[in-house]
Amino acid sequence: MEPLKDASGLPQEQMTIKKRNRFAPLFVSSVTMVLVLLIGTVLTYTARAKSVDSADAPQLTVPAVRQHDNEFARVAKNVEPAVVNINTESTVKNPHRRLRRSPQQPPSPDDEQVPDGNNGLQDWFDKFFGQDPNGAPGGRGPGGGGDMTAQSLGSGVIVSANGYILTNFHVVDKADRIRVSLMGEPATVSYPAKVIGTDRETDLAVIKIEASHPLPFAKLGNSDSMQVGDWVLAIGSPFGLKSTVTAGIVSAKGRNIVPGRQFQSFIQTDAAINPGNSGGPLVNMDSEVIGINTAIYTESSGYQGVGFAMPSNTIAQVFNQLVSPAHKVERGSIGITFSAETSPAVTRMYGGGKGVVVQDVTPGGPAAQGGLKGGDAIIAVGGKTVKNGDELVAEVSSHHPGDKLKIGYLRNGKQEEVTVTVADRQKLFGAQLGTTDEDAEEQAPKEGKLGITVRSVPAATAKRLNLQGNQGVIVMDVKPGGFGDSVQLGRGDVILEINRQPVGDPDAFAKIESGLKSGQDVVFVVRQAGQGREATNSFLGGTLP
Repeated sequence: MEPLKDASGLPQEQMTIKKRNRFAPLFVSSVTMVLVLLIGTVLTYTARAKSVDSADAPQLTVPAVRQHDNEFARVAKNVEPAVVNINTESTVKNPHRRLRRSPQQPPSPDDEQVPDGNNGLQDWFDKFFGQDPNGAPGGRGPGGGGDMTAQSLGSGVIVSANGYILTNFHVVDKADRIRVSLMGEPATVSYPAKVIGTDRETDLAVIKIEASHPLPFAKLGNSDSMQVGDWVLAIGSPFGLKSTVTAGIVSAKGRNIVPGRQFQSFIQTDAAINPGNSGGPLVNMDSEVIGINTAIYTESSGYQGVGFAMPSNTIAQVFNQLVSPAHKVERGSIGITFSAETSPAVTRMYGGGKGVVVQDVTPGGPAAQGGLKGGDAIIAVGGKTVKNGDELVAEVSSHHPGDKLKIGYLRNGKQEEVTVTVADRQKLFGAQLGTTDEDAEEQAPKEGKLGITVRSVPAATAKRLNLQGNQGVIVMDVKPGGFGDSVQLGRGDVILEINRQPVGDPDAFAKIESGLKSGQDVVFVVRQAGQGREATNSFLGGTLP
């Protein structure tokens, strides 16, 4: 059967294809017309916009430069030239080693507490800076455990035309190289600085640079004149951003941020302080330095509205001693311990509700020689009434070693008075550890296989840790990366046994150590630093390399 055809004689299938081809040009024409209409509409609106009259539009102009009545700007202009940027380089040994932290913190004694090495300072910086005290923000870079160079940033303030600069101890601590950059000079220009003196107790340091011209310097104000709510400016180099100015108020005064840490009573401020601000000035509206920015309370390593500055009145006292021929701060001590937070019941029982109750006296110290005992309540120093531990420490430490000092106290409800000879606080510390500043380096025994140095346990430490008789040796130092460090022994720990053998004195320790061999398991029984009378033994061990 033949296929169907149309009138032209074509088959029906071909006829359908022909119809489709006939409508294709019509579709293309329709689409083209729509596009033309749209383009025309756009062009029409554009033409209308060009025709809008803007003859009444004003011409913007920039006014001439003039000084605004702004106290912040005036103060910043006065003080900024005296603020410097400090860059340091230091050699870090095994920077990735862990520092063990004591699980407990004892009731804080007064100015007689035995220093705990780096652990306490490390804890302090972890909490108040969120970073290592010797490292710049962001850490020290990669490394596997060998020595490396660390760089750190900080700030400082020039306090004399001949180049004396105040900054923080932690900014320059262990620095091998210190460079100072001045505001207004090219970034490529810096001055080498030398350390004049440092004071760990207040975290202050004095450094000096030599310049060919007199330098701009800031004046110190009286921090006691500041009131809560007064405006202040913080100036420094946060994160390396030189000449940064932030504003805030005095939030509090006399703030003790680390319990038991003496000589660190801070001004609290909400002026923004960040890593790199350390050592820079806190300034009042008279363009006077009333504090050195030292720490921040942070959980993010950055500003959270709580910053701390060392008051200028403390700064002046420390500076004057650091630039003296001795280049160190001497503080008096009478050799006692007391609780930083005494229960009111204890004060009422022993002091009739007043004074500072003595917990213990250092054997052979001024207080012991004068007959003071635990349980006595000191109510006066040099004729001045003392209400709390801070006042007691401030009065005693302000006297020089060798000064005679009258101490008023209560014993069994009866008021007594004794005259004592003030001692050097640092030397009393050394006595408790079995050494002094002057002879520690000469007398310290060399590190052996265990990478630690030890001495006999001081009587005060033995009593505090409730040790019986001639028991244990105290760790004086731990070699970074050594075996003792690897098992997390810390300075101030008391070693009681090594591999089940009692350690009664340094000779016994040396004998046990000499018999140890590579590949042998070594286990220490220790009383860790920072524990009190209820201390418990801890086991630390590893395999000797």
